Amino acid sequence: MTAPADLPTEFRTPRLLLRSPRPEDAAAQVRAIAESHAELRRWMVWAQEVQTPQQATENLTRAQAAYAKGENLRLLVWSADGRELIGSSGFHALDWRVPKAEIGYWIATPHTGQGYAQEVAAFLTDYGLNTLGFRRLEIRCDARNERSARIPRALGYVQDALLRNDDVAADDPGQLRDTLVFSRVQ
Repeated sequence: MTAPADLPTEFRTPRLLLRSPRPEDAAAQVRAIAESHAELRRWMVWAQEVQTPQQATENLTRAQAAYAKGENLRLLVWSADGRELIGSSGFHALDWRVPKAEIGYWIATPHTGQGYAQEVAAFLTDYGLNTLGFRRLEIRCDARNERSARIPRALGYVQDALLRNDDVAADDPGQLRDTLVFSRVQ
């Protein structure tokens, strides 16, 4: 199996617009990451420094190309009216041979605690299993990130593993961390 040639670039959930990245989203991405930096840097290796507009443009250009090729289906999470960037999600670590993917997500700090990450993950789970035909979806998170781990549990994912000393802490490469692996299969 390969990535669908006609993969949509926009989706809607009850409260959100999910859209594939565009370079012109750079200012919104810089703003969302900057206002969330203290929280994001604890969990995300890529968030150790605040992005510059140039870095964001380059990042989004690469993400747009990867989406078009079906290599990484990153989606920016916007308010329903498309005016405010709320976060990012999508299908990562794709293997179309199985087919399988990993759902990742982050929500900008001003929007956390409102159920947006769970809404997005629920949509992607349904779409991935029932439309794209994934046979396996994973959600992985740092074992210390209880807020993130609640989402797959709430969506009926099974915890497959606790990978001990699996990675270094995003904000302190001198510290090892454990990774939780959750899955839904068909």
